Amino acid sequence: MSKRIKKVNIEVPHRISGFFEIVDKINGVKIDDPERVGSRGAGFCLSAKGKTEIITEILGRNNEFKVEICINGNKVNQKAETTSYIVDYIKKIIKIPYKIRINHFFDLPVGCGYGASGSGALGTIFGLNDLFNLGLSDQEKGRIAHIAEVVNHTGLGTVCGQLSGGIGIVKEPGYPCVYERINTPPNIIIICGSFGMIHTKSVLTDPVLNLKIKEAGKTALKKLIKNPKIKAFMEISLEFVKNTEILEILNLPKVKELIDDLNRLDIVGASMNQLGRSVYAICRKKNEKEVLNVMESYKPEIKTFTTFIHQK
Repeated sequence: MSKRIKKVNIEVPHRISGFFEIVDKINGVKIDDPERVGSRGAGFCLSAKGKTEIITEILGRNNEFKVEICINGNKVNQKAETTSYIVDYIKKIIKIPYKIRINHFFDLPVGCGYGASGSGALGTIFGLNDLFNLGLSDQEKGRIAHIAEVVNHTGLGTVCGQLSGGIGIVKEPGYPCVYERINTPPNIIIICGSFGMIHTKSVLTDPVLNLKIKEAGKTALKKLIKNPKIKAFMEISLEFVKNTEILEILNLPKVKELIDDLNRLDIVGASMNQLGRSVYAICRKKNEKEVLNVMESYKPEIKTFTTFIHQK
């Protein structure tokens, strides 16, 4: 490889949020600083990863920056708003024109509630920092990724969870993160089923659902802080889904039906990914087959994935 061309690969875990409280106002006044906007809530990182490959090539000074962004082999460029935001931020720092190609590859489907945008944001800023020797601290890289998500309405607290790992509670909104781990019992696995996409932006900007999420998320957080256990997390996450009426508002009868079917089994619990037309079940290894049987009874409409909680 030419000295003018450099390449780096970064892996970031997918993440599922069980519940969240949108925090974009203080005492009814909108927060203007995107660093302070965010969410409180709880979720967990997965062993399934988002992989970001970045290739840079230095161009002559008379050239202009060339940027190409692909997701799972499909060219998207500016449609990848969060990644584009981070690239534009870095372009102001390095100034010398480069050709930058960013390839995101995700183990789990995009737009289905697996934190792909947060994974891609972190992969992009960590990779660009490495390639251009920017010397940004981990905290600063996380801050840039968080702001990119908030500004583009692709996420609110996912980045904090992905930086912290495991299963845990995001106790305060914005950045830097305030995160409390929840103990993970042995032999726990996660089985996911996805029916398709929900555009996070459409939910975060919907005034009715926004208010319901704020109220239900605040109640859920108080309960989990009092009893930070994995079983309580699942019960509270399911209660959050019911209290927000999100399944009814978004007209997701199949998601509701699958959640009900899974919760009849002897498992830790099942609920809806926030945000996606997806269902996750937390169970012990011995229950894997029966959970998969229930999920796969919804084929061909559903795609299933087996993973586990990623602690790093």
